[in-house]
Amino acid sequence: MPDNSIVGPENDRIRVLITGGTFDKEYDEIHGRLYFKDSHVPEMLELGRAKLPLVIRTLMMVDSLEMTEADRSIIVEQCRSTPEDRVVITHGTDTMEVTARAIAGAVQNKTIVLTGAMIPYKFGSSDGMFNLGSALAFVQTLPPGVYVAMNGRYFPAHSVHKNKETGIFEAK
Repeated sequence: MPDNSIVGPENDRIRVLITGGTFDKEYDEIHGRLYFKDSHVPEMLELGRAKLPLVIRTLMMVDSLEMTEADRSIIVEQCRSTPEDRVVITHGTDTMEVTARAIAGAVQNKTIVLTGAMIPYKFGSSDGMFNLGSALAFVQTLPPGVYVAMNGRYFPAHSVHKNKETGIFEAK
């Protein structure tokens, strides 16, 4: 897919990579299932009145439980090759920490923040808007490294896990 860019000085730009996850799921009322259509990130940024110089690219629209190592390799390569030094990645929460560690092992000298949502944006009560805004703030202020940002907190990639009982990301 082509980039959707808001032009700004290259060293100020933030790359946003979209990979799917609960963030972008829709609900099919007829068949009672969640599915992917288009990313909600542009709408979320507009509603949030984001005025940052962003370069947005959809890499894939997958549930993170269905993400393959080939998918993860695409994400790593995009982080490595993008000219921007700051990257935000929307990702499913179930394997976000796995992808974060893969990136951390392969990419240096960039600030990369992964974020997601526990509830789909289209449900209206999603945590996605807050998490996206937090990730955009963290990517501008944290030193180079790879982080997971959820629920107003950030965690370095190598010391985070999702508590499957509470659904909350914690330091490990």
